[in-house]
Amino acid sequence: MMWKDKYEKWINYPKLDSFVKKDLEDKKENELEDMFYTNLSFGTGGMRGILGAGTNRLNIYTIRRANVGLAKYLLKTYKPEQLSRGVVIAHDNRRMSREFAKESAMVLGAFGINSYLFEGLRPTPELSFAVRETNALAGIVVTASHNPPNYNGYKIYDEFGCQYTPRYANEIVSYVNEIDDLFSIKTIDYEELLAKKMLVILGEPMDRAYLDAVKTVAIYPEIKKPLKIVFTPLHGTSGYLGERLLKETGYNVYPVKEQMINDPDFPTVKLPNPEEKSAFELAEKLGRKIKSDLLIATDPDADRLGIGVLHNDNYIYLSGNQTGALMIYYLLSQKSKLNKLPKKGVVFNTVVTSNLGAIIAKSFGMDVISTLTGFKFIGEQARYLENDDREFVFGYEESYGYVVKDFVRDKDSLQAILLIAEAATYYHVEENKTLYDKLIDIYKAYGYYYEGLKNIHLLGKTGSERISRIMDSFRTNNLESLNNIKVIAKEDFQLSKKYINNSVEEITLPKSNVIKYYLEDDSWFVLRPSGTEPKLKIYVGVIGTSVEHAQSKVEEIKNEVNKLVEMVK
Repeated sequence: MMWKDKYEKWINYPKLDSFVKKDLEDKKENELEDMFYTNLSFGTGGMRGILGAGTNRLNIYTIRRANVGLAKYLLKTYKPEQLSRGVVIAHDNRRMSREFAKESAMVLGAFGINSYLFEGLRPTPELSFAVRETNALAGIVVTASHNPPNYNGYKIYDEFGCQYTPRYANEIVSYVNEIDDLFSIKTIDYEELLAKKMLVILGEPMDRAYLDAVKTVAIYPEIKKPLKIVFTPLHGTSGYLGERLLKETGYNVYPVKEQMINDPDFPTVKLPNPEEKSAFELAEKLGRKIKSDLLIATDPDADRLGIGVLHNDNYIYLSGNQTGALMIYYLLSQKSKLNKLPKKGVVFNTVVTSNLGAIIAKSFGMDVISTLTGFKFIGEQARYLENDDREFVFGYEESYGYVVKDFVRDKDSLQAILLIAEAATYYHVEENKTLYDKLIDIYKAYGYYYEGLKNIHLLGKTGSERISRIMDSFRTNNLESLNNIKVIAKEDFQLSKKYINNSVEEITLPKSNVIKYYLEDDSWFVLRPSGTEPKLKIYVGVIGTSVEHAQSKVEEIKNEVNKLVEMVK
């Protein structure tokens, strides 16, 4: 169906939702084309998009479509008597999040599937925890993470609290793609669901169970806690539980009051993303006022964590790789000291994560498993450990996501808050050092590893097509060197091939549109289209002779790769 035909069907639908109908008013033809030229992509990570009317936007009709796909999968996978186990639904603070959460329950109910819905917004990791705690069949989170305010999204989880991996998600996607008539999807009224007891509201008891589990992450719960910690949820879902966790565990926490408000417009930040230094502007202002030792920020759905460390009267903002390395070193060194290291422990990272954490883990006798980008693959691997004598120790990725204990099978900023607060406290009390001091100690011991990321934003249909051409160019052309450094290997995860020493090896990881190059000086870079945003990501990792040297090498490689990208029109 052409986009104009779809537009006509929507504009003439007599029961069209008022929000959707208003969004169709006064639109130019090119705007309408972008709203209808395709269906909003529902992929292996769920979907994320701009709020608005049309098949290429997020609205109650595209949300219903997604839920039909999940419902059909559950009906096929589970016996009728198992459907009462239900689906747990959570949401963030964004526009329409509560409405989309309710719509999800209403569609599932029409298929005879029960639901649990949190009474208000909750962190994504609590959803993962709650799925297993309630013995549910699946989970749903309505969130767009750290995207701009005009976005929202939808993620789905399996019965083990892990986002569906491709082998299962692809089947759900196929059911979603079968649905052409979005206006024919049946729902059960929300109040009727409650009356029939097909919907259970979750609140404080689940919060208490989750927080009690998070507290088990602490190694020294009784350690003296003199540090001042500034905390901000960036208007998002950890506002209540994050502050509560720190207070209950005895930390001196100072919340950024302006950002404790659940505001879908995120008025105090350019982007609600703890990966961005600008997101810490108010936290740093408060930190300087009270002389705080540590700044902590979580993203809106509370699965990512960023930190700023007071060092020589300035705040230094650590990358996800640096924070991850500190956590791994603290966790393993203290467990070693207490003779609590597992005999067969496993640390998980991804193919775009720094090598530093892996080297630290191996130095303590841990195995390291690298997965594709996306915490669902780490969560899947964590479940496999249940069947043997290996033990989950830590999982993380460069994009500020960490999990310490696998009662959550996704990134968990609450666990990370507690571990990094304790690490900062321990090094202050026991060694009179900041986290940055300790990071330099780690560099001196293991090597000056440093990483960088470049995002190339390419919007709309033309942007998506150009990203495809760029990936095809790197996939088909033979790159022999970069910046006069020889390329010694290339991994193409879409083709499941590793090209090395004039030979080809098979890659056993799932297929993914990712290409990784290894250089002769132990540097590497990766090209990967974002699965949730209209951009191409270039990851770079190096080892240098100093922090400054490593930083310089990262910039050189980013610039050289960008030149190659710009040549593809």
